[in-house]
Amino acid sequence: MAIDRKRTLDAYRARSGEFRLLDVPPMTYLRVEGAGDPNTSESYAAALAALYPVAYALKFGVRSATGEDHVVMPLEALWWADDMASFTTARDKARWNWAAMILVPDTVSPTMFAEAVASVARKKAPARIGDVRLACLDEGQCVQTLHVGSYDDEAPTLAALHDRFLPEHGLRPTGRHHEIYLSDPRRVEPARLRTILRQPVAPA
Repeated sequence: MAIDRKRTLDAYRARSGEFRLLDVPPMTYLRVEGAGDPNTSESYAAALAALYPVAYALKFGVRSATGEDHVVMPLEALWWADDMASFTTARDKARWNWAAMILVPDTVSPTMFAEAVASVARKKAPARIGDVRLACLDEGQCVQTLHVGSYDDEAPTLAALHDRFLPEHGLRPTGRHHEIYLSDPRRVEPARLRTILRQPVAPA
């Protein structure tokens, strides 16, 4: 049976209406960076078109090399802006920066990654295949919650996190806002989308 780390890792556990402190261990991701409104940016769409084929190529590469099968993990993204108000309140997506990511097993080596990228480049040649990186993300202490609903309706939850929960617990944000997309927006209506919202923190 394929290993599904959404079910085994504490970092993928969250409840709606609950802010939870947790320590997130260093993890390895496929990653492509860019900027602009994800709803209209050709660069964002091209990033996803490169990430997913590499993730699946690695799934089969790891299984061939180690015998271990794993479920391809959901899309994730880091989001930031020069003025974070354009992200947390104004929601001015044209001013956002992003890093689209997919978690991969720690057993993925640089050689495995290079072979997967080369295979995808030969077979499909997505426009941004040369921008895909294998990178470790070490977030440490974080606060996270589950948002149920449209991505455009996240602002009240983000405001509660930054304006209420963090000050009340003597914390300040560090690092970049992190979202984990548990639902496929092509198959799930906006009101039922499930998204983990994560913010790395440190003592104020």
